[in-house]
Amino acid sequence: MKKILFLLVLTTSYLSLSAQQQYTINGKNYELKTAVEGHLDLLWNTVDKQFRYFVKTGDGNISELLNTKNSNNNFNEEYKTQLKNLTENTSISVNDLKFTLTDLTQFIKQYNTAVGDSAYLDEKPTLKSRLGLFGGITNHPFVSNPNNTTVPFFGAELEIISSLKTSRHAGFFSVEHALDNTDFKYTSTQLALGYRYRFINKPAFNIYGNALLGTYNVSKNTIELIGLPHEVVKNSTFKTPFAFGLGADIKIGNTGFITLAYNELFAIFTDNNKHFPVDFAVGYKFNL
Repeated sequence: MKKILFLLVLTTSYLSLSAQQQYTINGKNYELKTAVEGHLDLLWNTVDKQFRYFVKTGDGNISELLNTKNSNNNFNEEYKTQLKNLTENTSISVNDLKFTLTDLTQFIKQYNTAVGDSAYLDEKPTLKSRLGLFGGITNHPFVSNPNNTTVPFFGAELEIISSLKTSRHAGFFSVEHALDNTDFKYTSTQLALGYRYRFINKPAFNIYGNALLGTYNVSKNTIELIGLPHEVVKNSTFKTPFAFGLGADIKIGNTGFITLAYNELFAIFTDNNKHFPVDFAVGYKFNL
């Protein structure tokens, strides 16, 4: 039994040591792990409690990727320029690239694949998320609104997308709250799950269709009665409206988007309020 335990410890120690290798870079010795092998190798480790990333080219040259801070405490993002120069024979963008092991790994794999390395062609893409904040006006297309009154609303959205830039599909979860006014004393809060398809998908902008697959609404309607106290009707409902709308994301900067939306144009399983639907929103969305 002792021999078996000794062999297990010895094997574990060997695997731990073999998972990293010693390199001499600019006169300093580093024990580095290999995240990616190919036309470009990505090497990394934690040194003095900081993540350090290195790129090894085919001729054996190793350079460290840098992301120093300037006098204003903002990151200089030198690594983007370094990788842009190393991958200039492709059109792969570094604009949205984050200084993390996950993002750098995917970037190097994408480059290696683009220049003929087939080792990562069958890899599954990862999921990324974006957070959006928005506000607009609505006439509550699927609620009784006799005077066709428009009211303001605001909300937030979490979008889940693929790491593949060519992917057109996305899912989202949104929270939206609509206010009332003197002509239409109806307020509501809606939680929604939906699906999004980008039928135009360009680096600078995309245009998509939205489908609300499921909603949970909490509402309060104040009914004014002549000569009597106001009647307040509270309600909560879960629906599968399959309501459709349109939207667009316009890229600004490296990680942000201006969003435009025209929601709730029509629904399959919910009746409209007989008025032309008005549900416009403008917002800002950014990568997490």
